[in-house]
Amino acid sequence: MNPTSKAHLQIHFCVLLWGFTAILGKMITLPALPLVWWRMLLVIAALALVPRVWRGLRSMTPRLILAYCGIGALVSLHWLTFYGAIKLSNASVGATCMALGTVFVAMIEPWLTRTRFSKRELALGLMVLPGVVLVVGGVPAGMRAGIAVGAVSALLVALFGSLNKRLVEHGDPLTVTALELGAGTVMLTLLAPVMPLLFPVFAGELLVVPGGRDLALLLGLALACTLLPFTLSLVALRHMSAFAQQLAVNLEPVYAIVLAALLLGEQHELTKLFYVGVAVILAAVFIHPLLGSPRPLQHPEVLGTAEAKGAAE
Repeated sequence: MNPTSKAHLQIHFCVLLWGFTAILGKMITLPALPLVWWRMLLVIAALALVPRVWRGLRSMTPRLILAYCGIGALVSLHWLTFYGAIKLSNASVGATCMALGTVFVAMIEPWLTRTRFSKRELALGLMVLPGVVLVVGGVPAGMRAGIAVGAVSALLVALFGSLNKRLVEHGDPLTVTALELGAGTVMLTLLAPVMPLLFPVFAGELLVVPGGRDLALLLGLALACTLLPFTLSLVALRHMSAFAQQLAVNLEPVYAIVLAALLLGEQHELTKLFYVGVAVILAAVFIHPLLGSPRPLQHPEVLGTAEAKGAAE
């Protein structure tokens, strides 16, 4: 098998593993806050064993470290709202909301980077709106809070993805990831005492060790669905075209919805309108690479901090 064909198989395997993040989030019985806290803690523990992370940290200025820590606070809120959306609805709805990340990036990145706004990308945003309306109409009324929280999560991933893009050249990506997730863990620890007052549905005890089943699922989420594809993507994305990269990562919601139907039977909870809306949203997301010439991911490592992987680009 030539390197390009092998890379395509590898990246699709990575995207499939990323698709399991929504499934595991639904299967884990912990509330959103302790779920995210334990996931971050386990990933940081693994990264702390990598000497490259510590070498990169020593080469950073205090100002840069503080900037990455600030982005890490956004990362933690993104993961919190992502799993919160899944708990309030289901894995299919949470994954669909993440497809909005590409649209939010198209709207937000020119503002953050002070570049000219693109009319084509505005058209992309308008194309998604009918799909969102159909998705909302295609879920039970009790799940609509999950859509709202999921949209906030997609907005957050667009924010920190755009900020990462501005700063990623200034630090080793493995070190950046460790810093951001470390700061995110601290952020969630500080939020824990007030979470029952702010968002009771997300709240939960942090220092209570999860039960055997939840702990096994958390280890799978942290190692098999975060660090393994994180590492494998470094190899695969170096042998692919920019268009193939973008197309592959945009498939994550598709994989998640199919897995949710196969493993959780979620197709029985949703109407045909939901899937029509999903098709409209994904059509816009897949058209996005055709609107211009997508650039190769110079630092694919930062994809490890986002459920909407394409937003990092």
